[in-house]
Parts: sequence; structure tokens; C-alpha cells
Amino acid sequence: MGPLSDMDSLWKFFPELSVKQRDAFCAIGPAYLEWNERINVISRKDTAHLYLHHVVHSLAIARFLQFLPGAAVMDVGTGGGFPGIPLAILFPQTRFLLVDSIAKKLKVASAAAEVAGLDNVEVLHARAEEVPGRFDFVVSRAVAPLPVLAGWTRNVYKATSLHGLPNGLICLKGGDLAQETAAFSDRVRVVNLTDYFDDPWFAEKKIVYLPNGKAGI
Repeated sequence: MGPLSDMDSLWKFFPELSVKQRDAFCAIGPAYLEWNERINVISRKDTAHLYLHHVVHSLAIARFLQFLPGAAVMDVGTGGGFPGIPLAILFPQTRFLLVDSIAKKLKVASAAAEVAGLDNVEVLHARAEEVPGRFDFVVSRAVAPLPVLAGWTRNVYKATSLHGLPNGLICLKGGDLAQETAAFSDRVRVVNLTDYFDDPWFAEKKIVYLPNGKAGI
């Protein structure tokens, strides 16, 4: 299997993409492969599945919630830019702040944003709890247990919501989540990604949505 041979998985699950969006997604693949040789943000064993395992996986959040123009989203522990870069391509009128405590990984995210022609992305070398500003949503992908993420981000949300859901945390996670969601059982929502994508790789993958502590579902 060639390094970008799974790009068809993106077109399969997101056939509605515009020409501009398709061009942007085509551009980031080679950029990630090139940068990954210098700064390892994707497992070398996984580069053949870049689009399915990283791009489509990131875009699962868009199946759960469509971000609106004018919204602000923070990607915590973005690494090389997942899920933030794919989401920024899909939602060009939403502002994304990509945050990571490891500066060299942000070089990859910045390069991906540049080749994709994104003007709605900023990167910030910081810990999540140090980030200034207020956001509608925080997104993350396999960064930390839910109670830790909730603690890091408890003070970052805007007081009012633009969306049908209360502002809060949307995480991409996998496996048995019972223990880390137990403390939030009254308001957490867990969605299986097989509800969105008919591919066996997503069998154990989930979205976890936690509204901020001042709002209910």
C-alpha cells in the first residue's frame, strides 16, 4: 500500500467537499509525510493510513457537530494538527487555536496549515490551562483522561452558545471509557464512530462530549 493510497476513504465518507477543500486535503498528505521524517507526529507504521486513521478520524467531530461561522475552537494537545487542521479545512469560517506543550510538533501543524492555505488557524506553544481567551468548544484526540481534560479546560468556555449544544469538550477516544466517564455520568455523552463510518477500524473509536460544568445537556 502506497503512503497516500487511502485518500479515497476521505472522498468516500465526505463526498460533499468543495474543490478548494479537496485541494487542501490533497496538499496536507505529502506535507505530513515529509515532516514526519524529521519530527515524528504519526507512527511510521501508520503513514499508509494517514487519511483514514488521522484525517477522517479527526473529521468524525464534524459528524457530531457542525461548527458555525464565528465560533472559536481550541484543539488541546494538537501534536501535528489533529483534529484541528482537518476541521479547519472543513469549517473555514470557524477560528481554530491549536495548542501543544511540545513546540517542535507545532512546526508540523503550522506547515500543514500553510500548505492547506488556512487563514483560520493559529498555533500556540502552551499548556491548555494557560491559554488566554474564551472558546465555544475544545476538541482533542487521545490526549489525556476525561477528568484531566475537564480540569485543564474548565475556565475556557464562552458564557453563551452559538450552537444547539452547550459549549464544552469534544474528545476522540477509544476502548473502554467507563472509568474515566463515571464522574460525569449525569451529563457526558458517548457516541460510537461506527454510527458515522462503516469501516472496521472505527469499531472501538468513540466521541465523548462533555458540556461545560455550568450547562446541562
